[in-house]
Amino acid sequence: MKSEPRLVTAEGGEEEEQQLEFSLRPRRLQDFVGQEKVKETLALSCEAARRRREPLDHVLFSGPPGLGKTTLARIIAAEMGVNVRVTSGPAIERPGDLAAILTSLAPGDVLFIDEIHRLNRAVEEILYPAMEDRALDLVIGKGPGARAVRLSLPPFTLAGATTRTGLLSSPLRDRFGLTFHLEYYAPAELQCILQRMATLLEIDLRPEGAAAIARRARGTPRIAIRLLRRVRDYAEVRAEGIITGEAAQEALDFLAVDELGLDPVDRRYLSCLIERFAGGPAGVEALAASSGEEVSTLEEVVEPYLLQVGLIVRTPRGRVALPAAYQHLGIKPPLLPRQETLWPEEET
Repeated sequence: MKSEPRLVTAEGGEEEEQQLEFSLRPRRLQDFVGQEKVKETLALSCEAARRRREPLDHVLFSGPPGLGKTTLARIIAAEMGVNVRVTSGPAIERPGDLAAILTSLAPGDVLFIDEIHRLNRAVEEILYPAMEDRALDLVIGKGPGARAVRLSLPPFTLAGATTRTGLLSSPLRDRFGLTFHLEYYAPAELQCILQRMATLLEIDLRPEGAAAIARRARGTPRIAIRLLRRVRDYAEVRAEGIITGEAAQEALDFLAVDELGLDPVDRRYLSCLIERFAGGPAGVEALAASSGEEVSTLEEVVEPYLLQVGLIVRTPRGRVALPAAYQHLGIKPPLLPRQETLWPEEET
């Protein structure tokens, strides 16, 4: 009888804090809310692999942070009845680090590499034969006495996650048999996730309260759960521990999260673009310097959602604020010069 899959870190020890966090996450595909096409394809692929008694093909998950890439990797291990080993691209600094992880895998195990696009190029080269041939090519010794050794690896599944698909090299990307792009969640899906989390955490969350939080969660489960915890704190102190629609609205206003889910960083970005750069176009480096944020923070955290909700647009010359951004901040948009060729004067 197979034991319950475990979480194993790259160093080999079990992390109690991570176990507590992951215990709140869904463990099976039927418990995972949203991403229906991804779930359907994964369920079919896992069932086919189980019938063939083979490990699942290598899987790549892409998409913005907080959409469930790590959770899906753990679910794959649970569905296949194997263990999962978790690490990240920046943590694997040398080829020897990757070799130690690969040689310690049991047959069928899932190796999950988060932020896989940040792998060192030398480490990535070692990964190619491991993925294709289940072999590890090492060079032992130096100088004239150096020799190449090929070690056989047990069959395994590599699950990679990236927020920057464009930074993945083509040779690495092409070696994944299954690739999925995770989309933002609908408010109704986030509401289901919040209700499930409230049950696990024994929070008195009313449906209207869950709906209010879901609307401001930027389509991201991680943000929805974080807001739920902060709203719970507010409700315990000022609303007798019951998260009603009114209590949720008050708590979110207190946290400075507006109706679109924008926080102070997002609004500062828009204000800077509109007020200092006349609505754009403005380069991301200039915006980062003016708003006091890192370029990576703007590109990976702030801008994806602003693009999603139609507040900004990227152009070859830089970022431009759309009319909806002016309206959201309560700023009167500038009058555009009349284009005679498009709107000629009407004859009187």
